[in-house]
Amino acid sequence: MIATAKRLFLADGYQATTLDKVAKAAGFTKGAVYSNFRTKDELCLAVLDEIHDERAAEVAAILAAPTAAERLKRMTEWAERVVGDPDWTRLELEFGVQARRDEHLRAELATRLGAITGMVGAALQAAGDHHAPMPQAEAAVAVLALGVGLGLFRSIDPGIPVAGMISALRAIAGVSPND
Repeated sequence: MIATAKRLFLADGYQATTLDKVAKAAGFTKGAVYSNFRTKDELCLAVLDEIHDERAAEVAAILAAPTAAERLKRMTEWAERVVGDPDWTRLELEFGVQARRDEHLRAELATRLGAITGMVGAALQAAGDHHAPMPQAEAAVAVLALGVGLGLFRSIDPGIPVAGMISALRAIAGVSPND
């Protein structure tokens, strides 16, 4: 069911995807969907959790590279492929707007955002030296904000390069341009 919902949310967006559509596409009744997810918001959170887990695994694989230079090379390749994916970007944006109306949903997203920034902070620490120019938590928020902003811009114009984000990552992580 989550795989079907993911496909529909990414293809059609949050607003256009209904629980009825998900149920029909998955071959279930609407009641079966409701037995697993009380609301469309809960289903979308599950979809976003899956997407975030996939991205986290990709970043973990990047961090497994033996040198900072290789990690940055892999990060650049990953960013070219992932940052600005128009379907994922639209879903994150639409769902973020939806969450603004619901205190509980905002809290759910804030918890997930905290986990993501924690992962980004750990990635920065692994990528650079331990003399980074700013505290790890601030650096993680800055990197995430760069990625989200660049993702939004690249969803509009995929030709926008990721090089500026990578240069900022180097600076934030305390990695020399020569590494």
